[in-house]
Amino acid sequence: MKSPSADFSLSLSVFFTVRSTHTLSIPMRSTVRSFSFLALIAFLIDSPTFASESDHKYQPDDPVTLWVNKVGPYNNPQETYNYYSLPFCHPTGEMAHKWGGLGEVLGGNELIDSQIDIKFQKNMEKTTICDLELDEAKVKQFKDAIESSYWFEFFMGTTWLQIEVGDTLAGKGYDLPLWGFVGELHPDKNSDNNKHVLYTHKNIIVKYNKDQIIHVNLTQESPKPLEVGRALDMTYSVKWIPINVTFARRFDVYLDYPFFEHQIHWFSIFNSFMMVIFLTGLVSMILMRTLRNDYAKYARDDDDLETLERDVSEESGWKLVHGDVFRPPRNLVILSAVVGTGAQLALLILLVILLAIVGMLYIGRGAIVTTFIVCYAFTSFISGYVSGGMYSRNGGKNWIKSMILTASLFPFMCFGIGFLLNTIAIFYGSLAAIPFGTMVVVFVIWAFISFPLALLGTVVGRNWSGAPNNPCRVKTIPRPIPEKKWYLTPSVVSMMGGLLPFGSIFIEMYFVFTSFWNYKVYYVYGFMLLVFLILIIVTVCVTIVGTYFLLNAENYHWQWTSFFSAASTAVYVYLYSIYYYYVKTKMSGFFQTSFYFGYTMMFCLGLGILCGAVGYLGSNLFVRRIYRNIKCD
Repeated sequence: MKSPSADFSLSLSVFFTVRSTHTLSIPMRSTVRSFSFLALIAFLIDSPTFASESDHKYQPDDPVTLWVNKVGPYNNPQETYNYYSLPFCHPTGEMAHKWGGLGEVLGGNELIDSQIDIKFQKNMEKTTICDLELDEAKVKQFKDAIESSYWFEFFMGTTWLQIEVGDTLAGKGYDLPLWGFVGELHPDKNSDNNKHVLYTHKNIIVKYNKDQIIHVNLTQESPKPLEVGRALDMTYSVKWIPINVTFARRFDVYLDYPFFEHQIHWFSIFNSFMMVIFLTGLVSMILMRTLRNDYAKYARDDDDLETLERDVSEESGWKLVHGDVFRPPRNLVILSAVVGTGAQLALLILLVILLAIVGMLYIGRGAIVTTFIVCYAFTSFISGYVSGGMYSRNGGKNWIKSMILTASLFPFMCFGIGFLLNTIAIFYGSLAAIPFGTMVVVFVIWAFISFPLALLGTVVGRNWSGAPNNPCRVKTIPRPIPEKKWYLTPSVVSMMGGLLPFGSIFIEMYFVFTSFWNYKVYYVYGFMLLVFLILIIVTVCVTIVGTYFLLNAENYHWQWTSFFSAASTAVYVYLYSIYYYYVKTKMSGFFQTSFYFGYTMMFCLGLGILCGAVGYLGSNLFVRRIYRNIKCD
């Protein structure tokens, strides 16, 4: 009898994470991956040569490969292991691996040829894979997996472009996924305990249009109890069904339209858009009206001595600090590095979103991660340019130190977190363990692409935009900062500054977190683009207001305050992630908890640096604009 939970339909995850693959042993994994990267380089260079070898088109009776990928507890998405870490039927001989690119490796995918015989358009009745002899160790492994709701992932089909090097295939990962549970718990009528049953039959349903595979589905049948000494007949069957769906629409079945295009999603976009209109209008009205009055007072006729003396005696606020407002900030080298890195991340996110919209990157395994890494490397020029120019304009002398910090700050912060997580993954023997070969390739990309471009950008920034151009001369002696109300202190202004930007992305964060941690494909990058632009506008407006209040309080240390005021958005996102973990998920265990909060910290660090840089750059333009038209002598 078929179990109600036998049909297992998940949706693919979009991973913006740094994860990797795991084979049967770490030395073999590193060797295979290192060799595969060399194969990939040759593949990328010579890809036109192989373009006709594999184009998703089949002839009747052509072999179709079923690749096994990974297995793990359903409630812990990052806790995945090699499929054959459970004692399933192993293929005979040497296992053929397929690697589809850097993003797929970092996404924790390792495809192994199952050697199950499947022919295009050829139905197969119940066929034996192997006879599985159950001993005490195997029964314990399967029981532990069933109690933890283990699921597995297969892929079917070929890649658009692929080459074969030894036992490793390199190509683009556009195969179609299948999912299933290992087994389940059945109530035992003879006792109060549940009975562990293992699904022994896999029914594979393949839908095709002419000579192309469109959909695949997996149902499982014949649950058998796990008993020591028993032999289970592991079987499969294949059924082919013709349909009229075009090949370009083959991934639509994995997209959750009701979830992502729900009315609440549209309402959140509209609500954030209205917030932008209100906030920009309010900022424009209040600030321009106030500044206009200040300009008018400052531009009065100097011959009216009585009026002038009265104005000077009453004068207070941002005009009084004109001799200190352009004083170089404390820790200039660090501020320059984070502002340059944040400018790069802002451009990077915009570029990746646009490429995802145009290229539908969610279709390919690891395509988003690959795009992110490549775009990060090639946008490093921007970080160097912004950082170098800012450091030089503020009188910085040690530009090499600034350049090195800019190029390495964010990557090494991610590396530090990733190193801790990788240690945990190796201890658990998980697919999340990053092979040494993958680390080498990522380091090479940083050392030979990202770092030189950051150096070039720093040199160009120093020479093209590094000349001081402050509207007001900086006085020799710093002006004392008077004590003000508690709500005008930099710490309060900084923490309050992140509330509205977080409010503008709050709903979108729910959809992003759900797609990342709950097996859904995030495909609505048009929504993400709008939310990203809204976040930028709201961040700039809020930071300008905070900077203006700070200057009115005669506090001229606005640089770091403007940065932290915008960067505090990431603090609220991280607090939300804690709520999401305990309320919206069923994750458990040290492994998954550390990966959840580790990856979220990585994400929030990037978000904080991005928002902080946007806030600082917006405030910098505002400060220069308001002091340009006053008498600074």
